Amino acid sequence: MITTYKGMQDQEPVVKYNMYVGFKKNFARYPMMNGDQLKRLREVSGLYQPVYTNGDEEEGMNTDWQDMLFKTAFTTNQDLSVSGGTAKSAYNVGISYFKDEATIPTQNFKRYAMHAALDQEIGKYLKVGFSTNTNYSITNNANLGIYNTLSCSPLINPYNADGTLKPVVHMEKDNQWTYTRDRIENLGDSYKDQTTGLGTYNNFYGEIKCPWVSGLKYRVNLGLNYRHNKNGSYTGTGVFSDSPSANSGAGNGNSTMWNWAIEHMLTYDKTFGDHTINAVALYSAEKNHYESTYMSASQLFDDRLLWYNLGYSESTSINPGNQNYNESGLVSMMARVMYSYKDRYMISATVRQDKSSRLAPGHRVHTYPAVSLGWNIAKESFMQNVKWVDNLKLRAGYGETSNQSVDPYKTLGRLASRPYNFGPTGYATGFYVSELPNEELGWEYSQTYNFGVDFSLFNGRLTGTAEYYTQKTKDLLMSVGLPSTSGVGSYMANVGKTENKGFELSLNGVIIDNLNGWTWEAGINWYTNKNKIIELADGSERDEGNGWFVGHSINCVYDYEKIGIWQKDEEELRKIMEPGGSVGMIKVKGGYNEDGTPRAINSSDRQIIELDPSWEGGFNTRVAYKNWDLSAVASFRHGGKLISTLYGSSSYLNMMTGRRNNVDVDYWTEDNPTNKFPNPAGPISNDNPKYGTTLGFFSGSYLKFRTITLGYNFKGDWMKKAGISALRAYATVTNPFVLFSPYHDESGMDPETNSRGNENQAAAAYASKVLVVGFNTPTTRNYLFGLNVTF
Repeated sequence: MITTYKGMQDQEPVVKYNMYVGFKKNFARYPMMNGDQLKRLREVSGLYQPVYTNGDEEEGMNTDWQDMLFKTAFTTNQDLSVSGGTAKSAYNVGISYFKDEATIPTQNFKRYAMHAALDQEIGKYLKVGFSTNTNYSITNNANLGIYNTLSCSPLINPYNADGTLKPVVHMEKDNQWTYTRDRIENLGDSYKDQTTGLGTYNNFYGEIKCPWVSGLKYRVNLGLNYRHNKNGSYTGTGVFSDSPSANSGAGNGNSTMWNWAIEHMLTYDKTFGDHTINAVALYSAEKNHYESTYMSASQLFDDRLLWYNLGYSESTSINPGNQNYNESGLVSMMARVMYSYKDRYMISATVRQDKSSRLAPGHRVHTYPAVSLGWNIAKESFMQNVKWVDNLKLRAGYGETSNQSVDPYKTLGRLASRPYNFGPTGYATGFYVSELPNEELGWEYSQTYNFGVDFSLFNGRLTGTAEYYTQKTKDLLMSVGLPSTSGVGSYMANVGKTENKGFELSLNGVIIDNLNGWTWEAGINWYTNKNKIIELADGSERDEGNGWFVGHSINCVYDYEKIGIWQKDEEELRKIMEPGGSVGMIKVKGGYNEDGTPRAINSSDRQIIELDPSWEGGFNTRVAYKNWDLSAVASFRHGGKLISTLYGSSSYLNMMTGRRNNVDVDYWTEDNPTNKFPNPAGPISNDNPKYGTTLGFFSGSYLKFRTITLGYNFKGDWMKKAGISALRAYATVTNPFVLFSPYHDESGMDPETNSRGNENQAAAAYASKVLVVGFNTPTTRNYLFGLNVTF
């Protein structure tokens, strides 16, 4: 049950108003070359004219395309609520408004929401209640990207002689629609992309106590959720195209999701002297429904139609792959018993069974147990004189959990359609297998052992928890990619076993406790997790196509590993390992036979590259003096690899040829024999430096401060006279700075991942399992000013 936004019994009405307003700027400029740097790059590469004067480039020009696109954005949140209660009831109602703009012009999100909750006792034995949260959201122009801004040559003069903006600018090999803030903001009905969503999430419950058996009660929980999204997009003639006559296009999509879930719980909770028993029996069922439709059109007759009538167009299209319908269900039963003796010795045992419609017949049911033990040492007689120990509890447990997170009907496979031409006047639609069925698809489940300690010391001045765990996951649910020769792209399967071992530590302390008005609190959490595949379903040791290797993390990648740049004094060895290459090209690991003699680099020299960090965590601290307080929250990560699509080959922003603008990198020349980035005149593969994907790998270490907040809590008789019981003002900056990050040192950018490996790239280079730093909507630094008022 969701219990947020709850009121309290026997409470006079309380009105709360919480708000903040603020502005945001990009966390950093993208590290692209300026005009002189791009010109020099072209001179070194020798592939393109240093300044393409036959197009729109001019000698000495240095256009800042980022400055011409990005803007200072606005954000605000307003929340008003009323709560209260009587002797037998409690309520809370409220409304809120949230708006968040991106630094990309016209890109924004708005949400209007209202919530309500009511708990009501009826007589001595019956209690009922509900909570509801309904919201309506509008997302505008979320698909606007920044590739044109980053890739456009700074040598271009974007203006005509009369000062007007050129509609299209020309480079030697590429033409681009002139992508600027003013132009996007003035598109009007020529471009619009909007998604609206209406969602309502509701929970109801009824609870009855048995008058004949003390401690026995029955409760029913009912959840009813509904959400409808509608997306419409329209791009007018020539918009975003280098051809002013490019066809207009529009799309219209709708999706609906609803689900219900019901839980029946019978609970017995009773204390007999030193003995306490809590027993729960549960039966639950849920159903999920999803459907979506989408159609598109081209050459619409008028901008003002937008996407509302796609029939007024030269052609419409309904792609079967964009129409969806699915339903799924889950039935569960659970029994749990917890026993405690003097709050000193504790044991809990649970058994649960789930049955999922998503899985194959004969494999839908899974039953799994859990058991835990606890010993509260602080309650022992021999600890009574240890005054500095408030609480000390040891615990150990074993439990199984399961996972059925696959799309419905994965067991049946999938067909895709394709039109086939039959002569000059017609075509027919055919179908082919795009995903194989799997009649043995079953549950993924994990077995976990954990050992931990919870403690509180020095009258609560220091509290914490430490835990070691080991988890083995069997029958891992993953999509298995197949070679193109199979004629089928993939299938869903239980692919093998993985193991996770880790340690977690959390500490919270009051360092100074109201000493002459000063208080200082701090907390830290630190954890490490080692993940590896211990078995593949087919018994093999490696699956290179899917990037799975026994003994290595499931999140690893299989690629060449850059170890430097070939230098002049290595020419003899380079000629053996890289025949046809040249000095200044990327040097990768490998190239030796088993006897240690050198040979030519080949695909067998690709390496298994681990991405997972050695350890990570976060900390928070708060210093207060009388009414003032200053707090900070940060996260950190050490080790592992970060993949930047900005620097790797997949973005086409680090081609190092000068065809388009390039990331500002320290590249090799005879006068600058660096080991960082290769010679722009070196060998090329697919418009990028050979082994160019290796340029996207950086150390994943960083320390990132997420928020710093300065606040003031008002006090005084004037507040009481004004009917105000609490008043706080504060200022917050988010993402203020980053330390100890090699990627940030190189680029100035945020080192935190923001995309999957197959997103936000010109060419997808990695599987979706891999998290990367992409060049989607930029990370921002926000400056917020807020107020919390209670009446």
